[in-house]
Amino acid sequence: MFDPSGLPRVFAVPPGTDFPAALVKGLRHRSNDYPPEELAKVQLVVNTRRMARRVRELFDQGPACLLPRLSLVTDLGESVDLASVPPAIPALRRRLELTQLVSKLLDQQPDLAARSSLFDLSDSLAALIDEMQGEGVSPEAIGQLDVSDLSGHWARAQAFIGIADQFIDAGPDALDAQARQRIVVENLIARWRDAPPQHPVILAGSTGSRGTTLMLMEAVARLPQGALILPGYDFDQPDHVWRGLDDALTSEDHPQYRFHKLTTQLDLRPDQVTPWTPDTPPSPARNRLVSLALRPAPITDAWMSEGPKLTDLNGATKDLTLVEAQSPRDEALAIALRLRQAAETGQTAALITPDRMLTRQVSAALDRWNILPDDSAGLPMQLSPPGRFLRHVAGLFARRLDGEALLTLLKHPLCHDGGDRGTHLLHTRDLELDLRRHGPPFPDSRSLTAFAIRKEVPDDWVRWVSHHFCDQRVTTDLPLSDWVIRLRDLAEAISAGNTGGPGTLWDKNAGQKALSVLTALTEEAGHGGPMTAHDFADLLGALLSGEEVRDRDAPHPHIMIWGTLEARVQGADLLILGGLNEGSWPEAPSPDPWLNRQMRAKAGLLLPERRIGLSAHDFQQAIGAPEVWLTRATRSDDAETVPSRWLNRLTNLLQGLPEQGGRAALSAMRGRGQKWLSWSEQLEIAPEISAASRPSPRPPIASRPRRLSVTEIKRLIRDPYAIYAKHVLRLRPLDPLVQAPDALLRGIVIHEILEHFVKDSVLDTALLTRENFLKRAETLLDQHVAWPTARKLWLARLERIADDFLSAETARRGDGGPVAFEAAMKLVLKPLDFTIAGRADRIDLNSRGALRLVDYKTGAPPTESQQSKFDKQLLIEAAMAEQGGIEGFDPLPVAEAVFIGMGGSYKEVPAPLAKEPTDKVLTELKELISAYLEPNQGFSSRRMLHKDTDSGDYDHLARFGEWDRTADTKPEDLT
Repeated sequence: MFDPSGLPRVFAVPPGTDFPAALVKGLRHRSNDYPPEELAKVQLVVNTRRMARRVRELFDQGPACLLPRLSLVTDLGESVDLASVPPAIPALRRRLELTQLVSKLLDQQPDLAARSSLFDLSDSLAALIDEMQGEGVSPEAIGQLDVSDLSGHWARAQAFIGIADQFIDAGPDALDAQARQRIVVENLIARWRDAPPQHPVILAGSTGSRGTTLMLMEAVARLPQGALILPGYDFDQPDHVWRGLDDALTSEDHPQYRFHKLTTQLDLRPDQVTPWTPDTPPSPARNRLVSLALRPAPITDAWMSEGPKLTDLNGATKDLTLVEAQSPRDEALAIALRLRQAAETGQTAALITPDRMLTRQVSAALDRWNILPDDSAGLPMQLSPPGRFLRHVAGLFARRLDGEALLTLLKHPLCHDGGDRGTHLLHTRDLELDLRRHGPPFPDSRSLTAFAIRKEVPDDWVRWVSHHFCDQRVTTDLPLSDWVIRLRDLAEAISAGNTGGPGTLWDKNAGQKALSVLTALTEEAGHGGPMTAHDFADLLGALLSGEEVRDRDAPHPHIMIWGTLEARVQGADLLILGGLNEGSWPEAPSPDPWLNRQMRAKAGLLLPERRIGLSAHDFQQAIGAPEVWLTRATRSDDAETVPSRWLNRLTNLLQGLPEQGGRAALSAMRGRGQKWLSWSEQLEIAPEISAASRPSPRPPIASRPRRLSVTEIKRLIRDPYAIYAKHVLRLRPLDPLVQAPDALLRGIVIHEILEHFVKDSVLDTALLTRENFLKRAETLLDQHVAWPTARKLWLARLERIADDFLSAETARRGDGGPVAFEAAMKLVLKPLDFTIAGRADRIDLNSRGALRLVDYKTGAPPTESQQSKFDKQLLIEAAMAEQGGIEGFDPLPVAEAVFIGMGGSYKEVPAPLAKEPTDKVLTELKELISAYLEPNQGFSSRRMLHKDTDSGDYDHLARFGEWDRTADTKPEDLT
């Protein structure tokens, strides 16, 4: 197939060319003059399975021929004569072994790193081991590095790297995949040296970015009938630029650096790399433009000297569109519109981006037109239904069961799907409403039994919930094998439900993938050792995050979403390069906790810029396609973004070539993008809806409330609409599912503490001590507050104000004492036939036979001015008491009414009884109530709130936000 040559054979395909199509075309062309069986003798080695599938598909499209022997670089060890190399140990086993060793090291030296970084450190060590073996770097090379200026950091790093040494020197029976691959390649090269194959051996599609692959490529290129075919080779790059790529520290991020390194080791000049086919790329002018734009720094002099020589900038950019959206959502919508047009016209189109958030937004936008793109990356396993389900079940072992965790699992689509799921969901709904209303924040078997009695729920369902969800927390270390068995058994039982039918947890593609993860973990669990429930949950999440699931639904045949690697493998009429911002494309290099750039370069390891260089090559390859979109969002998360360095160079170069039409070409690119952005904006415009006005409903008199509590009078004054929503519409806000130690609970508990303490001290004044007060408080806090931190904080507050409270309480006892607690109060306002009801926290009787009303506040007590105008609770209670409205008491005068603040500090605020006598208060109350019993009086929303920032339970119902406090009310008669 190839003529004899004294030089290594290296062919290449220029950027923008469909590489697999060019590869197949070149093979067919070179075999035309040979018998058909000659093509079958060709050994074609490619670097990815995607490439192999595409090549086979192109051969299948005809004409008919014998196929070459197609294999992968990683499959070379499968041949019989290399079977003596032991198989590589599973990557999971190595990860588990590393995790154990790192865990022991952190236990011995906790100051080295946080325990939460256990799996991250293990992963980074595994990556370092993989890289050292792939690049042929020995532990001695790492240990001999000059670290005189980094002695402190290096001492800590060596403690971890020492773990890696024992795995690298573990021997031939414990080889990692990279170590085995390197041995296989070395053995293959040695065999070729003794008996080189006489049939064609072609290695295609690799850039030689890893040391083992580069070694294999050198050997293939030197075979009698060996050849390399490079993707995206820049034939337009001048010799002096190629010569300037020698230093990895400054050139690793250049798209052509790996090819320069390959040709240097093969003793080839760049111009000795031959085009694989005579075909020209889709846009030679664009390739020249991009080649100049991506020159290694410094580049200004090259732009000044070579920029004026660029010709046909209009032709280079006529099929380029630049979309600079204001937000990622706008970017995604514009991309989706263009993909929709491609679907309608039959054009093959692909979105290429490493930004998975952007791909999800584009997929969601395409869903409105029922277009399902063919996403090569699929869905991360941890986000699939089985992945989420397993992570939630593992969380039961690690954390105390709360209402949110319980209902999250009960509502999961894989829970109780073995049969009778409808009934299960009905019981789950009842349980949610009950937990919101009655609690407790941490459900247990006792509270579930009480719920079953209240709601008459079947015992078998409640027992199923109690058995599988309650008391699953494990506080001791267990072997990994036990954790896996527990997880699988519990997950299957929860999925099956209490009907006994099999669940669907392991069904479909995602379920089978999840089962394979657990199966692999079971097989390697013996290497994991004991771990805590938290560590197991973290391990499971990390394993699931490393897997992906592709949906089996039939995607659209012409609309694809690819990662950057697919730019080399696939071909499409339109390529959309999305998310072209720094940090996204290229992605920011991952921080290396072990070695800095200089140390890596001296040891012979890969530099962090390697990934940037690979991304740059993918960008250069993709931007040469027939039609290309370049898209980015100028803002993200309320912050400005930085354009990708490659896009920035391209636009700056065009901007600096006005005489050749560069600025006009750039303006045209942006104009084409703005057209699509304008269309996407039109798509987002919602139909015009008249703005809401401040509501003031006027329900029929018969529907208006005839009874309010004392505390609701304040709400009637400040926000009448809330009274309308609660008593006329009979709407009640749901209690939060995630219960927390909030102000309401604190108020309830503090009230109970004070009531019990004061009652005890009435019977025995010797109990009126700080020690007894705090003892009573601690007991009731332990009984009613399930959160240890909240108990300690609230008890500390009580300790701070205990002395002031006891001093004031002793003084009050000098003039009478308490005679009632939580006393019921009710007064009928005549002739309105309206009832005011409530409860007094505490009632004292002084030596003169008059009453003292006491109300405890855990927040800030209202001032006397606020009580006079809005917060009339104590004033109304005083009026009710003098009218005989206290249950069990005759009408008695009220000498004093006081708010006692038990918040951050002790404070007493008396009610202004002298300024606001009870007769006046009662008269004003009747006037207020009678006003709201008039047909023309509306219940206005947010009538007189204290602050604009105050929020109410019914603000969303009133559509607050579409109007503000300056808006006029809109009375509306209701029937």
